[in-house]
Amino acid sequence: AAAVMSYVAQKCGVCFRPPSIVLIYKADDGDKTRRRVMPVRNFSTFSDCGLAAEQLKNNPRHKAYLEGVSLCQLKKLYGLLRGHLAGESLAQSLEKLGQEETIDPDEDLNKLDDKELAKRKSIMDELFEKNRKKKDDPDFVYDIEVEFPQDEQLESCGWDVESGEEI
Repeated sequence: AAAVMSYVAQKCGVCFRPPSIVLIYKADDGDKTRRRVMPVRNFSTFSDCGLAAEQLKNNPRHKAYLEGVSLCQLKKLYGLLRGHLAGESLAQSLEKLGQEETIDPDEDLNKLDDKELAKRKSIMDELFEKNRKKKDDPDFVYDIEVEFPQDEQLESCGWDVESGEEI
């Protein structure tokens, strides 16, 4: 049986001319750094970046190489490519992607459709995992107790008020 090669992705980027995803990687058999150019075909300003990223990641020709590249990163690269095809500058595309990746604290999430809500939740989950203190972090402290000041007047909320109506 032939040995299965594994590849370690080092950098992944996008090339606008010709439209392609470029991967810089190392094979496990040596220390040579290699470049793989994966052409992007049949992609327009109306294409779904998530679907295109999934198709590329699951493509049998590229699957082994893209093992170490997250689907989220590929979506971002396709987003940059779509912005370029729409005539946006790289700075504009990056700013637009940055706005999509941040959560507005004043936004009413109850007014969003299911797809947008799922997107916001995944962004919040990602942010939570990034900021979470793990047991192996150097500044991790187990069982922190925090005292909240009691001398300030507590704000009352409409939920707290007893209503005369029984439900």
